[in-house]
Amino acid sequence: MFIDEVTINVKAGKGGKGAVAFNKIKMALGPTGGNGGNGGNVYLEAIGDLGALRQFRMKKDFNAEDGRDGRDAFRDGHDGEDLILLVPRGTVVHNLTTETEHELTKIGERLLIIKGGYGGKGNFLYRSSTNTSPTQFQPGLPGRECTLRLELKLIADIGLVGLPNVGKSSFINEMTNAQSPVADYAFTTLEPHLGAYYGLILADIPGLIEGASLGKGLGIKFLRHVERTGILFHFIDVNSEDPVRDYKVIRKELGAYNPLLLEKKEYIFVTKTDTVDEKRVKEVVKKLKTHCKDREVEAISIHDPEKMGIMKELLNRIKGDLNI
Repeated sequence: MFIDEVTINVKAGKGGKGAVAFNKIKMALGPTGGNGGNGGNVYLEAIGDLGALRQFRMKKDFNAEDGRDGRDAFRDGHDGEDLILLVPRGTVVHNLTTETEHELTKIGERLLIIKGGYGGKGNFLYRSSTNTSPTQFQPGLPGRECTLRLELKLIADIGLVGLPNVGKSSFINEMTNAQSPVADYAFTTLEPHLGAYYGLILADIPGLIEGASLGKGLGIKFLRHVERTGILFHFIDVNSEDPVRDYKVIRKELGAYNPLLLEKKEYIFVTKTDTVDEKRVKEVVKKLKTHCKDREVEAISIHDPEKMGIMKELLNRIKGDLNI
């Protein structure tokens, strides 16, 4: 199951308490209580695993390690171990406690969520000329806690959009090593899939339907993933009864969700051209070119090596433009 939004609770470690101890060696009496260790911090770190949020499906509470108490003989307690939670690159971190948010956009990027509590002072630090045998000590400070909502928005160079069963999954499987599920009947992918074409990242966005921006079908669950893509590949089935309407449906849902999506560079592809005659292909392409005067429209089929060669040339050109 693909998880792209979870809410969890995290707590930093509390500081260890300072020790009250005295030297037992004759002629060397005095306080020797060490300080408590600091509690562990809580971090989030971005990784390349798209499914990393699955770890939060059942477990919701996470605690960093507490600092150890101080000991005698000037021995300070050990600091608590930091808690590092791994999340997918592209995760938006909504801190519901502080009402702040941050985005993790690079693999290896680490975000400090909360710091652990400081360890308390041992009685050695309370010594003075007037207090040679102090019994004071400090308890460690408690670790803070907060609630996080983690929202994944895929980061990809190219997002594949279109109605269900228009050939997006077949295309990404053909051009990359992705394993997006496909079927020869009305079927829509139920979760996004990523593929890499020599460093160019393609995202197969699950099929949208009319009313998706209002929650119909899969609703806005996957529209958010289109926001982070740089270029849109819009797929339209050559067998559609009204290809222009299909195009308008997707554009309407994108614009209703976020008008900025309509400003992204877009290529239009008429798919499954091997299933009809050339006359039908030309008819559909002409209709779309007439309606989309400022867009490139290309007829493709994954079973046509020549057409796939054209697609590879396009992807290579985009790679060059993006300096990938």
